[in-house]
Amino acid sequence: MNRVSIRILPVLFFFLFHVSSSEDEQVKASLVALMDRLADGNVERNRSWGWNMSSDPCKDKWIGISCDSQSKSVRKVVLDELNLTGVLDIGSACRASSLSVFSLIQNNVVGSISEEMGNCKHLTHLYLGGNQISGHLPESLKQLSNLKRLDISDNNLSGEVPDISGISGLITFLAQNNQLSGEVPNLDFSNLQQFNISNNNFSGPIPDVKGRFSAASFSGNPGLCGELVSRPCPPTTRKSKDSSPKHFFIYSGYAVLGLIVVLFVAFKLASKTKPKQDITAVEVNTSRRSNKTSSSSTSNKSKITENKSEYSLSSVENGAALSSLVLLTSPTAQGLRFEDLLRAPAELLGRGKHGSLYKVKLDNGATTLAVKRVREWSITSEEFKTRMERLDQARHPNVLPAVAFYSSKEEKLLVYEYQPNGSLFRLLHGPETGQALDWESRLNVAAIVAEALAFMHEELGDDGIAHGNLKSTNILFNQDMDPCISEYGLMAFQHQSNNCSNDAHGSFKADVSGFGVILLELLTGKQVQANGIDLAQWVHSVVTEEWTVEVFDKALISQGASEERLLNLLQIALKCINPNPYERPNMNQVALLINTLKDEEDRSGSDP
Repeated sequence: MNRVSIRILPVLFFFLFHVSSSEDEQVKASLVALMDRLADGNVERNRSWGWNMSSDPCKDKWIGISCDSQSKSVRKVVLDELNLTGVLDIGSACRASSLSVFSLIQNNVVGSISEEMGNCKHLTHLYLGGNQISGHLPESLKQLSNLKRLDISDNNLSGEVPDISGISGLITFLAQNNQLSGEVPNLDFSNLQQFNISNNNFSGPIPDVKGRFSAASFSGNPGLCGELVSRPCPPTTRKSKDSSPKHFFIYSGYAVLGLIVVLFVAFKLASKTKPKQDITAVEVNTSRRSNKTSSSSTSNKSKITENKSEYSLSSVENGAALSSLVLLTSPTAQGLRFEDLLRAPAELLGRGKHGSLYKVKLDNGATTLAVKRVREWSITSEEFKTRMERLDQARHPNVLPAVAFYSSKEEKLLVYEYQPNGSLFRLLHGPETGQALDWESRLNVAAIVAEALAFMHEELGDDGIAHGNLKSTNILFNQDMDPCISEYGLMAFQHQSNNCSNDAHGSFKADVSGFGVILLELLTGKQVQANGIDLAQWVHSVVTEEWTVEVFDKALISQGASEERLLNLLQIALKCINPNPYERPNMNQVALLINTLKDEEDRSGSDP
């Protein structure tokens, strides 16, 4: 009996070992089949590619494959811009059960997306843009509950989009330049950061996009209607089965009663408003006269108190102020008047080369605004208005929008919501000396700012509107400690007026460089200019001398930040600040690289 057991034991070990490793072999075989169909003999693959049964995708580092460092399972398949011209076999890819990222951007892959897509349960990023994929989107797409980013743009897809409203974490939906039809997908627009369905065959009303996307995201769909595309939707003509003359008279009575109420309220408002306007005009003009007569006696006092709370708009032309404050689409600005700003106490926050910034408290401190005052901008009021309205259309939750603006020949005012938690510069270089931002927080800031900047570049690319002055002092933190880019698009006015740069491409590349410098600040904890040392030059010199680890903020090293990921982010920063602007990546590429790095950090933090 014992001898039989001893003889069977090796067989059982062999059987168990074979079963436990069979799944890996199946995954490897599926991936090889995937590449065989994608390459289809059109792409030369030498041994360095891998993608064969005699090697391992993780240990031998197949091209385009990234694996989990602990479980050694395939997490990412990224095969962008490899001139693949074969057939998409999504079923083979989804047999890698741990797959979280699948990307085939800018190839010429054909075929369709099969229902086997539903097997990619852990997929968070799906990028298929820039191929020749056709057919309908599978219904199984709605099963990808972990999906965050979906890019199916620039293909030949047709039919309706399945109901993917259940994918609550979706933040990117790009489907432009296809032949998709039906109604606009039912998505949570308050959560979306990127959305584009332009140049398709969608029809019906455009839903409420929460002010976050412009008409450009819907253009090229003649069947769409709504205020956003300036195309009114036809009235519904459905009739109730029990309609009758009785109902007609009832509803008519309601309408007449409502009209009477509206007229009565309007009359009351008109009778109250008119005298107030006259009084306000007298008060403002009187205050201007008194300012002129007392200017000589108070000049010294104004110099002393200027840095505390003095706030003057005396250069505004007489009579223009009361009608020239333009309100934008923000609830904060509702009912805001120029005289409110004129009378409110204000604190000077700082002066710059191009203007001053004030903190203004309205309604006894209930509302706090930040007002940027800039003089001597050589741009017409009409050009200024056009630019501000275009910026207001391109909305992103991490780009601080102006709530109102004023423009005269002498000066411009821009009104923003006040951000209470200061700037990235203060958090990195202020009294806390960076202790308020650990590695995960810094990487999160980098990812959010990169995504927001990439979004604005894409939205405003055709308009040639870049940020123009991106730096850590222009990255502000709101009440939730989320970073927001401030003053987007304003310095472009100054550049154009001084003929410093008429090259829109150069302006966008300058933003990439500015972002790269911000990455260096996050990594090193050092200021851009300090004690005569330029941060970018210093980093280059240290890296050249192969003392790369010396670059990083010692606080990050002491916190146990991964040196590998620190180095990866440093490489991204160095690409951004490349002296040759044409060799710098665009912000979409930068955002993808940083998000990939952040995903790795998130996974490593969640692994046991």
